[in-house]
Amino acid sequence: MPEDSFRNKVARLLSFADVEIWGDRPWDIQVHNQKTYSKILAQGSLGLGESYMDGWWDCERLDEFFHKILKAELDTRIKTWADYFKTWADYFEVIRARLYNLQKPSRAFQIGEHHYDMGNDLYRRMLDKRLTYSCGYWKNASTLDEAQEAKLDLVCRKLDLQPGMRLLDIGCGWGGTAKFAAENYRVEVLGITVSKKQVALGKELCKGLPVEIRLQDYRSLNGTFDRILSIGMIEHVGYKNYVTFMSVVNRCLRENGLFLLQTIGGNRTVSKCDTWIDRYIFPNSMLPSPGQICAAIEGLFVLEDWHSFGADYDRTLMQWFQNFNDNWGVLKETYDGRFYRMWKYYLLSCAGSFRARENQLWQIVLSPEGLPGGYHSPR
Repeated sequence: MPEDSFRNKVARLLSFADVEIWGDRPWDIQVHNQKTYSKILAQGSLGLGESYMDGWWDCERLDEFFHKILKAELDTRIKTWADYFKTWADYFEVIRARLYNLQKPSRAFQIGEHHYDMGNDLYRRMLDKRLTYSCGYWKNASTLDEAQEAKLDLVCRKLDLQPGMRLLDIGCGWGGTAKFAAENYRVEVLGITVSKKQVALGKELCKGLPVEIRLQDYRSLNGTFDRILSIGMIEHVGYKNYVTFMSVVNRCLRENGLFLLQTIGGNRTVSKCDTWIDRYIFPNSMLPSPGQICAAIEGLFVLEDWHSFGADYDRTLMQWFQNFNDNWGVLKETYDGRFYRMWKYYLLSCAGSFRARENQLWQIVLSPEGLPGGYHSPR
């Protein structure tokens, strides 16, 4: 089939989102390689992302491009064309996700090695001063530092942290949340992560505080805690392990304790991640749906509060990209131009997905048996 035919099909799809090829608006795209069209039609999101990484097409405002195509649900429309070109590899990926536990214990540390061990220099230049790699809370904030501190304080208040309590942080990152809680709420914290570089820097940043940071998979946790939190980690757990994850939390939480879960969520139940994100950014990861979370907590927890503020992630991601872009002059000594395009695509496509309300951000508070008199959540 000639490339002109492929181009016409892609142009027709983009027209549903008010996006033009070689248009003059910020969200329009400029295609430099004619193979882009057949690659997108054959491989969907993977082809779109790889062709961008290779410099085959450009867009002044990737965030707005993705906002428009996701709002128009082109990710579902393109399947109509992609099915014509479907390869056995595509089917294998779906079957693999359903038949195998891609997040089993032997694979638990792969995400740490691939993503979080990429380089502390990258994250230090991209994130806030506390190295908080999750959504900020922008209700009364005007800077990234303020938004992340407001989020951390909101978490601590929702957990009703009191001096002397023992807190478990599952997926503690570089220890920013643990450090904040120990300093401001005078609690003792155990944080676990699957990233060696996070452990090394986290121990350095939390030195002198009652904070322990371990390289550990959540399934091997033991002990009892007054409060437990997990921010941005269940996205790496996988739907086959949601009940196991919740069972571990239930086992480790005191009878009158509280558990706060912060997660990115999807509007629909899925069994695998976006193909491009899975290959290049977060291998073996996926976003839980409300139904999957509720099914996993059934019989284990009482749902006390569910707070949604996904629009704040759009602003957080845009700030991360600005920091990354502003510091590229230094970072390019370590990372190449293809990495720049990959990372730009990752941050701005995710910003667009939250702007389109395709992705959500939830803070969920759970208790083992329900709080007497009810739970009153701060906002």
